[in-house]
Amino acid sequence: MTPASNDTNGRAALNKASAQKSTGPRTAAGKQRSSLNALRHGLTGHIVVLPTDDQAAYQRHLHRFVDQFQPKGALKEQLVQSLGDTTWRLNRVPATEATFLTLAAEDLLDSVPTNEPRAAAALAQAQAFHHQSHTLANISIYEQRLARLFDRTLKQLREIQAERRQHEARQMIDAAQILQMHAEREIPYDPAQDGFVFSTAEIATFILRRDRIDEAYDVPEHHLAAAS
Repeated sequence: MTPASNDTNGRAALNKASAQKSTGPRTAAGKQRSSLNALRHGLTGHIVVLPTDDQAAYQRHLHRFVDQFQPKGALKEQLVQSLGDTTWRLNRVPATEATFLTLAAEDLLDSVPTNEPRAAAALAQAQAFHHQSHTLANISIYEQRLARLFDRTLKQLREIQAERRQHEARQMIDAAQILQMHAEREIPYDPAQDGFVFSTAEIATFILRRDRIDEAYDVPEHHLAAAS
């Protein structure tokens, strides 16, 4: 065995031994710090649900977006997920700001030169605003970034959904024409054989509605006036 091989094997053995000795945080304080590492990027990072968040509330929040936009396809599902996650983080901003100010004010309360509780609280709050101005400015920047991200995502989703609706409208017109042709020839028709995602019932409903609208526009104006 060469000296280089001995050196490599030696380093590997040392790394393995170190890994076996490392068991992570052992004290209560260490474990708490470890569990709160996710809080560092709660506003701007990729972590959405923090250890202090309500997982069930987050799922309900996300489902409301899914119910509203009814995404179909991976891209639209991802955009709706982004909308839900971004608003979840936006909703966290006021609480984060209040927490920073509350903690800062509590730390400054003893240094306020008054024994009147309400005056002391007001002065401590004012000093907290002053001392935490940089932090508050950063929070405001994060909030603006999240708001812009939400606007961009919503615009993209709406554009994609509008294109989908236009495409489906054109597809429905074609499917209606083919279904009517099959009906006139008394031939069964399966829309899927032409790549349509609509059911025969959906196409028939569209034809019925379209014909009723055409019929309504054919009603003479004087008849409409008399009816009103």
